[in-house]
This record gives sequence, C-alpha cells and structure tokens, in this order.
Amino acid sequence: MRESAFVKANISKWEEFERQISSKARKDPDRLASLFIQLTDDLAYAKTHYPKSDITVYLNNLSTKVHQYIYKNKKQSSGRFVRFWQVELPEIFWVHRKAFGYSLIIFLLSSIIGAFSAAQDDTFVRLILGDNYVNRTLVNIESGNPLGIYDSMGQTDMFFAITFNNIRVSFMAFAAGILASVGTGFMLFKNGVMLGSFQYFFYQKGLLLTSVLTIWIHGTIEIISIVMAGGAGLIMGNSMLFPGTYSRLESLKKGALTGAKVVLGLVPMFIIAGFLESFVTRLFGMPSALKATIILGSLAFMVYYIIIYPRKLFKNGVYTADRIL
Repeated sequence: MRESAFVKANISKWEEFERQISSKARKDPDRLASLFIQLTDDLAYAKTHYPKSDITVYLNNLSTKVHQYIYKNKKQSSGRFVRFWQVELPEIFWVHRKAFGYSLIIFLLSSIIGAFSAAQDDTFVRLILGDNYVNRTLVNIESGNPLGIYDSMGQTDMFFAITFNNIRVSFMAFAAGILASVGTGFMLFKNGVMLGSFQYFFYQKGLLLTSVLTIWIHGTIEIISIVMAGGAGLIMGNSMLFPGTYSRLESLKKGALTGAKVVLGLVPMFIIAGFLESFVTRLFGMPSALKATIILGSLAFMVYYIIIYPRKLFKNGVYTADRIL
C-alpha cells in the first residue's frame, strides 16, 4: 500500500485517538484499549513499510503518549513492588536480551584475556590485583589458609562494606554507558581481566578447585549481577547510538530509565551476595558437597530468573517483544 493511501485510510482513527487522550471527559476503557491495539498494529506496519517516514515518527510518538496516559491513570495495587520483580524486570531481561548477551560476551572474553596474560607474564597478577593482595595471599597459602583474606574483617562490617562496593560498581558500570556504551565496555573489560588473572593465580598455585569452591559461593550471584548491570549500561548507550524513530534525546531518556530499573532491581542480588561472602564463604570447614550445592543452586536461580522465567512469561503472553519500555 502506498503511504498516502495508508494515511488516508487511517487518519480519522488516529485523530480520534488524539481527541480521546486530549479530552477531559470520562473515557470508555474498552474503546481506548481497542484503539490502542489498532494503533500499535498501524505502527508495526509503518515501521515495516515506511521506516524513515514522518508518519512512522508520528505513530511512534502517539503510541508513547497513549501508553503513558493509560499507565498514568492506572490505579497502582499494593503489590506494585512485587509486580516489579515478578513481571517488569523479567520483561526488560527478555526485550533487551541481546544487550545482556553482549555484556556477557565482553566479560567472558576479558576473563580469558586476563588468564592468558597472567600465564604469559609473572608480574601481570601483581599489576592487576596489587602487591598487597598478592603478598597477603602468598602468606596465607604458606600458612595453609589460602583464602584467609575472607575472614580478615568482622562479619557485619564486611557485609556492609562489600555490599556497598558491589552496588557502587554496578551503578558505575551502568552510568558509564552514557559514553556511547564504551565506558560500560571498559568497566566490563576491567572486571573480567581481574577475575581471569585472579583465578589463574590460584591455578598456578595448584589451588584452582579450592578457590572455585570458596569464591563462587558468593561470586556466582555477584558476577552475574555485575554482568547484568553492564547490560543496563549498554541499553542506555545503545539507545543514544541507535535512537530508531525517536529523537536521540527521547531515546536516551527511555534507555536510561530502563537501565536504571535494572540496576535498582539488582540491589537485592548484591545484598544476598554480600551476605554469602561475609557469613558463609569464610566457613572454610564446610563440606565441598555443600559448597557445590550453594554454587549450583545460585547459578540455577540466576539462570532461571534472567533467562528461563522471562521467556516463559513471553510465551504465556504476559508481554510482547514489541512493548514500549
């Protein structure tokens, strides 16, 4: 269909929608819902056939206005916060799964680079982790307590310090996305190199399994959450680089809001990770089977909540991939 014919066939419907949201009169919710469905269908058609047209921009903006109108006037239930973690956050994970996937790839490649560099240069670990940390760990290894650094501070003090630091790192990884995603990429690279060199250091000392069964008790949730925070930064950065039919500023605002929801939603994960590191990781006498159970259980939970559960909601029609976020 020619664009002019498409506009002529639907302009009256769009004008009615404009009147509906502009009028202060009581709205018919069924009529409003019907018009909104038709509008999103028209927007999808326009994006496919006239992607760079002014009419596509118009429909995109109108859809946004309507969506904001509907949710601005929607009564919030007492379970609003529950719904955020139950539906809204998983929806972001699903809709922006590519950004989170890229974040994971950057982090994994950086970890490999860190391990490879440590294998090639004996001074690399000291450069990345610092002489103080390496020297203290070497002393602990000689004394038969290679991961004794985890009980070097009081449990409560350690909990607050570690939790605050992890939340700070996640917000920095997100905020760095404002630098066209490059800043977030650098943060992911830096943390990935640290992890890779750290694990290789223990491998060199013949303590890889010991370190894995200790560090990943808390590290499973912590590292995955940092990767997700990196994904939030990429969402914001990419929204500025690729605004689509929105203005660059409007797209950036939407990307920043979506990313902020992610990092706020990850705060409970960092609290859990901080608790595990402060109160559980230091229990060096814990049976290896129990350690492995905690690690695998944490991994299963994160994979389910970030990947499996959002996909399940999508298949059940709770949300669609094209919904405006």
